[in-house]
Formats: sequence, C-alpha cells, structure tokens
Amino acid sequence: MATNISFFGFVLSFYLSVAIASDHSPLQDFCVADPKSQVVVNGLACKDPKTVEDNDFSFGGLHLEGNTSNPIGSSVTPVTVFQLPGLNTLGISLVRIDYAPSGVNPPHTHPRASEVLTLLEGSLEVGFVTSSPENRHITKVLQKGDVFVFPIGLVHYQRNVGSGNAVAIAALSSQNPGVVIIASSVFGSRPSIVNDILVKAFHVDKGIVNYLHSIF
Repeated sequence: MATNISFFGFVLSFYLSVAIASDHSPLQDFCVADPKSQVVVNGLACKDPKTVEDNDFSFGGLHLEGNTSNPIGSSVTPVTVFQLPGLNTLGISLVRIDYAPSGVNPPHTHPRASEVLTLLEGSLEVGFVTSSPENRHITKVLQKGDVFVFPIGLVHYQRNVGSGNAVAIAALSSQNPGVVIIASSVFGSRPSIVNDILVKAFHVDKGIVNYLHSIF
C-alpha cells in the first residue's frame, strides 16, 4: 500500500508540475483583454462580457509576407494577447516568421513559453542549447512540413539554408511569451552593462565590446 501511495504521489506531482508550466488555467469561458483598464494584474483585466464581440476572437493578416529587408533577414508577425485580446488567460499564442535567403531569427529565449515550430515553405536550420554546464547544441535541418519544439527558456534560433524564402508558423504556450534576444539584450541594454563585466564574460578586448555597444 505504501508503494502505491508513493507512486500515485509521484504521478500527481508530475502532472501538477506540467500544469503550472504554462499560463494559469481560465476559470470562466473567456476573459477578453481590456487594454484600457487601469487594474494591474498578472496579465490583462477582462472586458465586460456583455461588450465582447466576434472581432475580439479574430486576427487577420497572417497570410501576408513579412518584411525581411533588414540586417538579420527575417520578420516575426506576432499574434499574442496584444493583437488578439481573446487569447487572454488561454495560455497560447502564435507567430508567423518569414526568412529571406540566409536570413536568421537570431539566438533568443522565451521566458514564459515553449515553442512548437512548423515549417510551411523552404529549408530551415533550427537549434537550441541546453542549460549549463552541458551547453549541448541540438540542431536539425527542417524541410517543408517538418515540426520542431524549443523547450521553455532555452536559447534557440533558426536560419534559412534554402535558395528561396522560407516561412514558418510557431505556437507558444503563453498568451504573452516574451522574447529576450541575446545580442541586443547584452549589448543594447539601457543603461549599458559595465564594459569590464562583458570583457570578462566574453573574453574579448574592450574595443570589441565598445563596437558591439555601438551596433546595438
């Protein structure tokens, strides 16, 4: 009996840990975000259900190609709670990512979400790095129709390795997954991180750090 109790305790703790790995579960049919509310909560306050309409649950334009004429050669079109208020409290969101030839979605993390990416067009190299001390780099080249998952919080990236444009759709396990782009966060923070810290962290000359600060 004691063995069964401890087993069921383990199973229960496992499912509880899974349950809290994404946004909190809703306690009502919907909670359409009210961006005008002055109430401060962990998320967004709800509109009066009587004022909710169909447009609160709809977003148009995901079929439109993103503008990739930028230094990194990619463009992200988000569909989070800020674009689609009906996502509030539902724990999901979506992005479209467009890549020019050789374009990259640079190394970044989502602090509040895991990501499942589906490649719709082209060829894409994807990868993520496990946490320290292993820092294992797991990478794969995707073809049209392939799916890849990026675990929550881990640094990951994509790069177009095909001859033409590439397009992907990614689902994320948060209404507001957030994004931390590694390079711009480290070298483009305001105020800046002290040079001496970055020199020691990256084992580079202070001149290189100053140059990277100037870019970001």
